[in-house]
Order: sequence, then C-alpha cells, then structure tokens
Amino acid sequence: METIINLFRNNLRQYGMIIALVLITGLFWILTDGINFKPLNLTNLILQNGFILVLAVGMVLVIITGNIDLSVGSVVAFVGAIAGVLIINMNVPVWAAVLIAFVVGALIGVWQGFWIAYVGIPSFIVTLAGMLIFRGLTLWLLDGQSLAPFPESFQKISSGFVPDFLGSGDLHIVSLVLSIILSLVLIYMEFNKRKTQLKYNFEVIPLWLTVVKLALLLFAINWFVYQLALNKGIPTVLIIVFILIIIYTFVMKNTIMGRHIYATGGNKKAADLSGIKTKRVVFWVFVNNGVLAALAGLMFAARLNSATPAAGNMLELDAIAAVFIGGASMAGGVGTVIGAIVGGLVMGVMNNGMSLIGVGIDWQQAIKGMVLLIAVGFDVYNKNKG
Repeated sequence: METIINLFRNNLRQYGMIIALVLITGLFWILTDGINFKPLNLTNLILQNGFILVLAVGMVLVIITGNIDLSVGSVVAFVGAIAGVLIINMNVPVWAAVLIAFVVGALIGVWQGFWIAYVGIPSFIVTLAGMLIFRGLTLWLLDGQSLAPFPESFQKISSGFVPDFLGSGDLHIVSLVLSIILSLVLIYMEFNKRKTQLKYNFEVIPLWLTVVKLALLLFAINWFVYQLALNKGIPTVLIIVFILIIIYTFVMKNTIMGRHIYATGGNKKAADLSGIKTKRVVFWVFVNNGVLAALAGLMFAARLNSATPAAGNMLELDAIAAVFIGGASMAGGVGTVIGAIVGGLVMGVMNNGMSLIGVGIDWQQAIKGMVLLIAVGFDVYNKNKG
C-alpha cells in the first residue's frame, strides 16, 4: 500500500488528471444514462475534438518554453479559408492545396517566431497581434462569406475511417486487429523498459503493480476500440492524433531537441550559459506550432465541409486550457504531450457530456473556466507545498 501511495505522490501531476478524466467520464455516464458510452457518441467525441488535440500538442511545446500562442484559432480560420479558395474557387487539386496550407502554416510560424525569438517581443503581444491579423485576413479572403462544399476526398481528412478489408459485417475487424497489435507493442515496451532499468540498477515499481497498471491501460484501449468497431471503426482523425502523440512524445523524451525545449523553459539564462541556442529553440517551436495549427485548420474545414470567417473562434483558449489542465506550468519547463492530450480529453468529455444533458453554452463556458482555474490552482498549491 505504501508503494502505491509513494508512486501516486511522485506522479501526482500525471495521475491526477487521468483520475479526474475517469471520474468526469463516470459522472456523465450516470447523468446521461450511459449515452456518452454509446459507440456513435464515442466516435463523435473523437471527430469533434481531434483538431483541439492537434492544437494542444503544438501548444504544449510553446508553453514548456515559457511562451504562449493566442493566434492559433485565427490561423485555423485563415488556413481553412486558403484551402477553400484554392480547392473550391480555383479548382486546385486537394493534395496541392494541403501542401500549400502546410507551407502557409510554417511561414506564419516563421513570422511570429522571428519577432518573439530574435527581436525579443513577448509572445503574448506577438500572437495577440497575429490573432487580429489572421482573423482580418480571413475576413478579407472570404469577403465575409462561407465557401462550400469541399470535395469528398478533402472531407475524409476529418470524416474518414480506416477501411475494413478483413470483414464486411457489423463489427470492424481491422480496428480490433490494430488494437491487439497496439496492446502487444505496449506490453513489449513496458517490460523492455523494466528490464533496462533493472539492468542499470534503477529503482522500479513491483512487478505486480506494473502488471495491474498495464492491464488497466490495455482494458481501456481495447474496450474503447471495440466500441468504435461497433460503429464505423477507427476514425482517420484518431490515427492522425495517435501518430502525433508517438512522434512528439519521442522527441520530447528521447532527443536533444526535446531536452533543449525543457531547458529553455526551465531556466533560459542557464540554458544560454550551457551553450543551448535558446533563440533558435523558441523559433522552431513556433514554426512547429504554425504547421500543427495548419493541420488543425484543414481538419476543422473538412469537419465543417466549409471555409467560414468564424472558424476556429476561441480554439486557442481550448488548446491552452487543455495544456494547463494536463499539468503544464505557466512558468515553463514543465509539461508533457500525454498530459496535454489528457487535458484535451477532459475538455472534450465535459463539452460532450454537458451538451448531452442539456447544459446551455453559457454555463458550459463558466464551468470550463472554473475547471481551468482549479487545475492551475492545484498546480500552484503543489509547487508552493514542495
């Protein structure tokens, strides 16, 4: 029992939000009579929140460096408008329009990263200006009107599903096979990690606790995928988010760039003295965030099946809230990609659950604000206590 208490205490930030997600999900299961666990609703939950999770992945890197980006919602709208003009008005092939959209996102990141990293203007000011600039450019580009519809090939970015070439019945077999493969990979990685730690005489948790933790994780993954398989299978959006989680978790945990990002946010002066080119780190983090905002913009436009001037409104706040709820620190140097995803899921489950039980948009905003305040307050309390 003492081992469990120490494990939880040492990983309070990480496990606290996972427990909160489970409790919030359970609460809405009771309040909605289980509707939130229905296969169709779980699929909709992924489709409705995929672009927020993509934004959260980019935002967590920005916040770890001690900065913030208020412009991503406007960038989402601007990229969607560019895609609409290119594909609908100019008949540009979808693949070419998508490529151009990514280039535009990267250039936006270059523009903002330059002012922040090399000129030294605070990120709050630069991205606040960016929020106004790109929203204004969106209105100009669309002339205040919505463009629709997009071709089906473009819509599949947000509404597509993994094809089931192994079956044609009511159960999506390919999704189940992918879930089993993922489970085997996770089992291998967990025990290989444990073997490596023992080899170098690192302290490890008891074997039974490793087995219990892994069993709970695998049960949650396989149950979730089974529910998706009862509908249409795994959405393309989930595959995109999953790939981003793998890539960015690896970068932040296992690469020099990841360590430099944490060092820049933890103590910029010390990082400079140790030879880290912190300006370059901040610059590339904003370029990366621009590219991911472009991806989210394409997903959002595909989801709406239109390019609209109001697209992405307040999305930057959802992304920022997801990162802080997921355990990142406003001071920088702290945060994880998995934490940002969990924070995004907390926001998504709350939005979905409150809509199912008929809570108005006014109270939804107020409740989300309180959750954000409590999450950050909890972080400040633990830091002061430590």
